[in-house]
Amino acid sequence: MKVLKQITMVSIGLVVAASALQAREQIKIVGSSTVYPFSSYVAEELGSTTKLPTPVVESTGSGGGMKLFCAMNGMNTPDITNASRPMKVKEWKLCQKNGVTDITGVMLGYDGIVVAQSKDNKPMDLTRKQLLLAVAEKVPVDGKLVPNPYKKWSDVDASLPDREIVIYGPPTSSGTRDAFEELVMEKVSKKMEGYAKKKYKMIRQDGVYIPSGENDNLIVQKLDKNKKALGIFGYSFLAENADKIVASKIDGVVASPATVADASYPIARSLYFYIKNSHVPKVKAIRAYVDLFLSEKMIGDDGVLTTIGLIPAEKSIREKMRENAKNLTPLTLEMVEAKKVTK
Repeated sequence: MKVLKQITMVSIGLVVAASALQAREQIKIVGSSTVYPFSSYVAEELGSTTKLPTPVVESTGSGGGMKLFCAMNGMNTPDITNASRPMKVKEWKLCQKNGVTDITGVMLGYDGIVVAQSKDNKPMDLTRKQLLLAVAEKVPVDGKLVPNPYKKWSDVDASLPDREIVIYGPPTSSGTRDAFEELVMEKVSKKMEGYAKKKYKMIRQDGVYIPSGENDNLIVQKLDKNKKALGIFGYSFLAENADKIVASKIDGVVASPATVADASYPIARSLYFYIKNSHVPKVKAIRAYVDLFLSEKMIGDDGVLTTIGLIPAEKSIREKMRENAKNLTPLTLEMVEAKKVTK
């Protein structure tokens, strides 16, 4: 009986080990909600056109993805994390501290952050200064910073609608929020009288700005229900819902593939994913997934991902990223500090 029990336990152990091995044939991907639609499309394509298992892609936000990616180097951690902004120095240092010392970064294309509303409303033209004054926790009044008193858009600027300020936006774990804080709040506040030439990025917490989770589709749905509200999210979600919502002009420029690509749209940014290089020899599907993602079929000028909102990078950059990924070029602190993924 004892021998039978031991044999049974060994058999169970072998089954568990085999299951674990089989499961890790599958790529684990986390990170940005903005990159999620693109990453998911490539994952589904890999699963349907090869014998490799379809990768698991989770939308955790750029910040949340970095925490999971950098937590440790073990095979129970993500192989790839998506990000809608570059890796931060503190994240790189967290990775190094936890043994994730060999990372390759890839820039896959461009995106714009849009400020959109229901199509039932008259289109709005906003400046970044007006946006800052609408969402900042403190604003300058008579030369002093005071708690934000503005409740209506017309309070911010008489030329704007006499409409309550309600903004559905990304949470603190989101790369879209990081980019919004940098490209709108910090960019404007350092030149504004009252902020003492300091970069200010604190968002008000009095119910005017409503963090709405990592699923940007939920923000689109909220705009369809609440006609007075505005939402902040990536351009791809605007492109997919053009029948329901319309973007505001920002500093007189409308978001489009052309204005994002040439950076004339003031809230344009690059999109990324980061590879845990130590996992590449152990999960054979990683190289196939990365090759497919960076193919002209996916991210080229007429690539499939452009139909769901990705704005292609220049051909020379795409070629450089393919070379970067092929060689698994290590990400250095100097590159992270410069907000680059190549030297």
